[in-house]
Amino acid sequence: MAIRKKSNKNPPVLSHEFVIQNHADIVSCVAMVFLLGLMFEVTSKVAVLFITVQYNVTISANEGPEDMPVNYFHHGLKDMATVFFYMLVAIIMHAIIQEYVLDKINRKMHFSKTKHSKFNESGQLSAFYLFSCAWGASILLSENFLSNPVSLWEGYPHTLMPFQMKFYYICQLGYWLHALPELYFQKTKKEDIPRQLVYISLYLVHIGGAYVLNLNRLGLVLLVLHYFVELLFHVSRLVYFSNDDRQTGFTVWAVLFVLGRLLTLSLSVLTVGFGLAGAEKQGLDLAEGNFNVLFVRITVLATICASQAFMMWKFINFQLRRWREHAQAQNLKKKPGPAKSKSKKDKANGVNGALSSNGADSPRARKEKSS
Repeated sequence: MAIRKKSNKNPPVLSHEFVIQNHADIVSCVAMVFLLGLMFEVTSKVAVLFITVQYNVTISANEGPEDMPVNYFHHGLKDMATVFFYMLVAIIMHAIIQEYVLDKINRKMHFSKTKHSKFNESGQLSAFYLFSCAWGASILLSENFLSNPVSLWEGYPHTLMPFQMKFYYICQLGYWLHALPELYFQKTKKEDIPRQLVYISLYLVHIGGAYVLNLNRLGLVLLVLHYFVELLFHVSRLVYFSNDDRQTGFTVWAVLFVLGRLLTLSLSVLTVGFGLAGAEKQGLDLAEGNFNVLFVRITVLATICASQAFMMWKFINFQLRRWREHAQAQNLKKKPGPAKSKSKKDKANGVNGALSSNGADSPRARKEKSS
């Protein structure tokens, strides 16, 4: 099935341009191989490792006259195969959203190359953050984590997870791993690759760390909180591209960004620094999945604090630079200039629009400093 439209040019087979133009179709064929593997007994055992969630544990719960079995899951090495398959699914979904939603909007709006790239980035991340935030919030409500905050550390280690929570983490890891080959597929500029690699690595380290260290409950709460703030930013940037005068969303995002960092630090210190420190089960036990030792707790808190401080540092530097640019723009407006003497040719070339073109780049700068 064709997901992306092909250009009139036919690049050589297996060349870089051929792979980039047809990467969604190629990945779809690879994913189809795993699905077809389920149909044959010889390959079904291998295909199941990639498609279904592994490490099922059935526990009987006494409810009424009969025992009601409840299925839980824990993590293991086989999860790497499942994450790989859903990374392929993420690549396919990325191409579908790009082709059937974002490209059509871009053609109607006639964005410049700079805005085109930023619009695609915000469009893809807005869809992902909206889906992940809604899904994560539904898990928090169904498991009563918000109404009972003590459950974030009570009963640690939380080795057993309900299906929805484990599948959520599998999809999260698959999505952020898919962002690495997308740097090649989307022909990301060399100067943008370091920024992209930094925030992709931060997501993988934090999500993978919470998953492996059995801090999945705390990780889920922090992810939903972070995704909500990021969703607001990217939606605000999409609105800004449609109308440059609509910047109220950025102000709301700036306030929630700071509050989000403070709340993240508070929950982390409360759970790891106080809750786990006073838990009954102490000590390092890999078989049981218990990592409740001083060194691990300090490492987790240091990692979270360092990432939050890094984000705040970039955020503050960006805001200061924005204020300076705004002050310079106001000073230039007050100075009388020979604006009327400009020729029509100069206006067509954008001489008078130098300030507005810088303003158009501001969402990108905001993204760079907040990611």
